[in-house]
Amino acid sequence: MRPARALFGQRARLRWLHLILGGALFMPFWMVGSLAAGPLLGGGGLFTGDLWVQLLAYVVGLPLAAVAALFPLARPMSVAAARALCGVDADRFADGPAHGPEARGRTAGWFTLHLGAGALVSGATLALPPFAVAVIALPFSPGLRESALGRLWGLDRAWIRAAPLAGLLMLLALAAVAAATGALLARQAPRLLGPSPADRLAAAERRAAEAESRNRLARELHDSVGHALSAVTLQAGAARRVLDGDAADLEFVREALTAIEETTRRTVGELDWVLGVLRDEGTPEHGPGPGLDALESLVRGAGPRVALTVRGALGSVPEALSREAYRIVQEGLTNAARHAGGAPVTVRLDARTEELEITMENPLPDRPAVTRPDGGRGLRGITERARQLGGTAGAGPADGVWRLAVRIPR
Repeated sequence: MRPARALFGQRARLRWLHLILGGALFMPFWMVGSLAAGPLLGGGGLFTGDLWVQLLAYVVGLPLAAVAALFPLARPMSVAAARALCGVDADRFADGPAHGPEARGRTAGWFTLHLGAGALVSGATLALPPFAVAVIALPFSPGLRESALGRLWGLDRAWIRAAPLAGLLMLLALAAVAAATGALLARQAPRLLGPSPADRLAAAERRAAEAESRNRLARELHDSVGHALSAVTLQAGAARRVLDGDAADLEFVREALTAIEETTRRTVGELDWVLGVLRDEGTPEHGPGPGLDALESLVRGAGPRVALTVRGALGSVPEALSREAYRIVQEGLTNAARHAGGAPVTVRLDARTEELEITMENPLPDRPAVTRPDGGRGLRGITERARQLGGTAGAGPADGVWRLAVRIPR
């Protein structure tokens, strides 16, 4: 059962098909070789029966196939066929065109091996089965026994009786050769079509870029949604305390509800942008996220105890820096809302020099806040944003207050 599966199982059949595909791809090169070999050996045209012309056309076609494999599409096409038909793990192949002499040389070696072996197996697949079937039918057909095949086989009765077994052995031999050749190609495929050092470096760079993109989107979600939840919680709690008091200040409650409405509306828009990027739909119409032009709205939504001071023209800040600065202020306000217990928060931005300076301060809480050893995702995200733009960020107690100081070159 196991030998039969090795010769005629699904994997063996797919590899046989892969070889036949190689033979089909070799046909144009063989035809060009025939045009050169025919006049050279004094043979006939393209489809001459001269064996030497056929062999010379095959020899001439192989280097032509190797040259064709130097084109960029040769490796992606070969990898796609090998992945589908050779039964080799997909992750052992390289992706994309071959770059560099070493990768191109390995691709040319594979392409030549595939087409050369495929041409031989394909020729045998076309020629041998009809011959074997005719040999099997010799004892049962007087016409075949009187034909050239019968004379070639011999009219001795013992030879005639052995013809069916000989025909079956021919078919088994063809299947064995195809299976062995397919297995050889499968073993060579990862070595010749596998990633080169340049491919591995490019793949590592792609993975790093994808990881950075995921981290950036995670920071956007953390900063946007986290700030919105903190701001809404703070405003709702303040409004509830006012309503529960002896003299309800309806104007304060109205302002708190307005701030909640603005915060949630803005956050829904930012969330829609992030989800659009995650769905690979490109950047939505409302742009790549808020910048410093939306800073006043952000501070207003954070509550009445947040004071904003701006020095210099924020409109001159580059767009990318403006977006990152907005997120830094947003995360700073979120941390203050979580840990400062509603204490006043001072936000200062200075855009008068070659650096954008962001300073945020709030009184230290009466009880030390519970902090994580790594500083939490918020402060870590602020540091990552600053470092990506060549700046610095630091946070901690200083002069009786909690201070966040960020400096980013413009």
